[in-house]
Amino acid sequence: MTWDVLNIIGTIAFALSGAFVAIEEKYDLLGIYVLGLVTAFGGGVIRNLLIGVPVTTLWEQELLLKLALLAMTIVFLLPASLLSSWKRLLIFFDAIGLAAFAVQGALHAKAMNLPISAIMIAAMLTGIGGGIIRDILAGRKPLVLREETYAIWAILAGFLIGIEVVNSSNSLHLYLLALLVICLRLLAVKYNWRLPRRSFS
Repeated sequence: MTWDVLNIIGTIAFALSGAFVAIEEKYDLLGIYVLGLVTAFGGGVIRNLLIGVPVTTLWEQELLLKLALLAMTIVFLLPASLLSSWKRLLIFFDAIGLAAFAVQGALHAKAMNLPISAIMIAAMLTGIGGGIIRDILAGRKPLVLREETYAIWAILAGFLIGIEVVNSSNSLHLYLLALLVICLRLLAVKYNWRLPRRSFS
């Protein structure tokens, strides 16, 4: 049940995130759908490729596909006045999608009895993969490859599940972990937390 809820939350959040980016880039309706769908499902596809789950399982997620399309259609039909605060909404939906998919990805790897390194990578790729594809298609530098701490919170979620600090069979623990990731992501944006970087000059 927790897995399904996290899947629904993450799918809708990332579909909306992709839709808002597409609207800012002045894409048409098809572009909104394409960008929203790759954001919502791209991370899961990349994760499945790496941990040996058939990619065709995507087509078994008919409900999620319908929910993503419905969410993007609603955004497309919203009046322009309600889209003016898209940046704030984008960060919020991105944080929700990151948290929900990072936890869901870690649970997926944990259920397959993979080692902790694989659980952390599965959490990271599920959380950030769709956003990377979204940014590339939108002609942007991927958010996660810049100096932001975006991916760190997904890795943290995978680590806590992998070492069983968070009980993967306890719904409350998993929801609290997702909330923690959301809060850390929003705090990182608010206080401009950055990872170290180097340059040639």
